[in-house]
Amino acid sequence: MELDGKVVVVTGSGRGLGLAYAEALAAAGASVVVNDVDRDAVDAAVGKITAAGGSATGVVAAVGGTETADELVGTAVREFGRLDVMVTNAGILRDRVLWKMTDEDFDDVIRVHLRGTFTCARAAAARMREQGTGGRIILISSPAGQRGNFGQTNYAAAKAGIAAMARTWAMELARAGITVNAVVPVAATEMTKTIPAFGPVIEESERTGEPLPDWLRKDEGLGTVEDVTGLITFLASDASKDVTGQAIGIGGDRLALWAHPKEKAVAFADGGWSAEAIAEQWSTGVGAEPETYGMPAPKAPEG
Repeated sequence: MELDGKVVVVTGSGRGLGLAYAEALAAAGASVVVNDVDRDAVDAAVGKITAAGGSATGVVAAVGGTETADELVGTAVREFGRLDVMVTNAGILRDRVLWKMTDEDFDDVIRVHLRGTFTCARAAAARMREQGTGGRIILISSPAGQRGNFGQTNYAAAKAGIAAMARTWAMELARAGITVNAVVPVAATEMTKTIPAFGPVIEESERTGEPLPDWLRKDEGLGTVEDVTGLITFLASDASKDVTGQAIGIGGDRLALWAHPKEKAVAFADGGWSAEAIAEQWSTGVGAEPETYGMPAPKAPEG
């Protein structure tokens, strides 16, 4: 899938999934602006991409504020002449259970993930609308944002908000020919290892040198960072021009479309519902089949 002539910004692309995205987009022909807070990681990523024949430049800055977002878009325009794709990948973790989570833990994660996605997407949308040739905004969400996850109040809230922003911006930017989608990746990374549901499995694979088992790649949709890059490349391409407002999961051997929140069960009472009436009918009416929540730990098949 060719991306020749397209210019892409990938935030948080000095390592992990972000680096894999940047490398794949460059390999498909795009010019890439690499971003990270670590100068050595940025220099190494740019060097790796250019050594492979790709085109890249770097911006060392922390995502979150408007200044960084403007710098990223400005660098793309100054170095490569335009901006076609924004991938908002930058993120951090500050995992703690609710009663131990500090204001700083919460604010730091929200600033990078949620506010950083907002400021970077806003800067990208303004530039793409000015160019008048459409564009692609690819937001990185998470299964934690879809289902919640123990110890991740801040992260889950941010990633749920990112999915909601994708649906909102898809409506707002449709007339400009700009698509907006949320990707829900699952891959073995340093960040993923901190999630109780996946950490032990990933560490065992790294310890033994064995690939992640087939059941994990299929049933849990957990694989390598490279397994995620095909979706990013597709969404950056002209082939995805009719795909917008979606939350799309990918990992291992699994590709999935996440459902949007919607009413599952509805009941009516003339004159409205009293607390007593709700209690009387809940377990046999609207609440008869409650939704599940949380991310279950991977479970290997027996035998």
